[in-house]
Amino acid sequence: MDILRTIVMVLFVLICIALIVVIMMQESKTSGLSGTINGVADTYWGKNKGRSMEGKLVKATKVLAVLFFILALALNMNW
Repeated sequence: MDILRTIVMVLFVLICIALIVVIMMQESKTSGLSGTINGVADTYWGKNKGRSMEGKLVKATKVLAVLFFILALALNMNW
């Protein structure tokens, strides 16, 4: 059981590092003062956000966050 716990802990650390990297790669959601004055226009990239790099980063963040919580719960169980 110690080997399995060690493997899960190493996987947990790798997911933590990946989650930090993916979050830091995302663009800021705030548009600043210019967005409040001019309004936000729908662009091609805004409409197809799921297929863009930003959309993929958002999906990766969700998957990594779910894996983070599952592994955190698994590590806290008394094996």
